[in-house]
Amino acid sequence: QVQLVESGGGLVQAGDSLRLSCAASGRTFSAYAMAWFRQAPGKEREFVAALRWIGTSTYYADSVKGRFTISRDNAKNTVYLQMNSLKPEDTAVYYCAAGISWGNYTPKNYPYWGQGTQVTVSS
Repeated sequence: QVQLVESGGGLVQAGDSLRLSCAASGRTFSAYAMAWFRQAPGKEREFVAALRWIGTSTYYADSVKGRFTISRDNAKNTVYLQMNSLKPEDTAVYYCAAGISWGNYTPKNYPYWGQGTQVTVSS
């Protein structure tokens, strides 16, 4: 099993930046990919960004390309999501997830999830 704990959410204004962290523990060797999803009120869970645990590959949703950056620190078993130029539409609960393969960015590819951290962007 893989345990994930997110942190770093908060209330910011449009145009501001925020960095989310996801600390992983347990059987992290079984995770082929790490990803961030988000879910806004009244909407379905949405893919944001993914990172291949071994290697340098990353993948982003069109809505966040050029603004968000996913990265990792292998020594700390931690994944980050740097969010710049935040917009009100970025408001959501952000979830960290560990996946079982690379190249599949749907929720079913990510059996391990954190508890979520709230990001609120005001106008």
